[in-house]
Amino acid sequence: MVIDFLPGEESGCYIRNAGGAPANVAIAVARNGLQSGFLGKVGDDDFGRFLVSVLEENGVENVCKTMTSEAVTTMAFVTLHEGGERTFTFARKPGADMLLSPDEISPAIIDRYTVVHAGSCSLSRSPAAEATIRALELGHDRRKLVSFDVNYRNLLWDNDQAAAVAAVKRILGYVDLLKISEEEVALFGGEAAIPQLMRDNGITLVMETLGADGARCFLADEVIEVEGRKATAVDATGAGDAFWGGFLSCLIDQGITGVTDLTSRKIRLAMEYGNVAGWVCVQSKGAISSLPTKAQIQQHLNTRNS
Repeated sequence: MVIDFLPGEESGCYIRNAGGAPANVAIAVARNGLQSGFLGKVGDDDFGRFLVSVLEENGVENVCKTMTSEAVTTMAFVTLHEGGERTFTFARKPGADMLLSPDEISPAIIDRYTVVHAGSCSLSRSPAAEATIRALELGHDRRKLVSFDVNYRNLLWDNDQAAAVAAVKRILGYVDLLKISEEEVALFGGEAAIPQLMRDNGITLVMETLGADGARCFLADEVIEVEGRKATAVDATGAGDAFWGGFLSCLIDQGITGVTDLTSRKIRLAMEYGNVAGWVCVQSKGAISSLPTKAQIQQHLNTRNS
């Protein structure tokens, strides 16, 4: 069965949330009661208007709301196979929902937020890539916490993995927190290469999402592991975005303003929080409305700890 972004309730459907990982993380943070914005333009088409309305309904400030007729917002289709395997097909080129030029991203925009987050889907084509790099560079220069999610790495650039890895490596020097999946780690030399990757690029934390096995965090010479729950952080359901949105929300809630504030205790707490956020999202089949609120996450944490 092939389904698109649009909401549905059919049994077995896992709906990809609107807008890709950066927009979903912005929504997840907003549903945790924190200020959140989405930096991007969308196509002036049915899905573009749907995306803008979803952002607004969830309390996300759309920083550059201009609709543009020459862009067509990316649509993704998820094919569900027997046994639960999923594959993605992009009906239109990725990156259209980030049609910004670098000069549209000003220091004043970046200064409004504590964390600057992007996903590798925004690096797919110019001018999307240059605008994304500009946002991350400004965030780094202005001592914001810069977060980056390596995603869709083998679905961009016409399955050119080398180009995908090269594009991600261009921005690693600006990144403080890197989210990567177990499968994607292999593209960067495997787990043994992570400490050197961090040292070479000044990365403070690398988070590896491990599906039902939970998450592993590399922090300097320390490795922090958090046990998973069923189907935690499965990107096809939006749970990976819920995980990362919950993780960042927890850090922000703790008063994180830069990498010097990060400690093992705070990171472990944020991982536990994100783990529950991803699990709650999966139970609701990954629709936008399932990205959990702070109250929902806390309820499950309280139940487990009681």
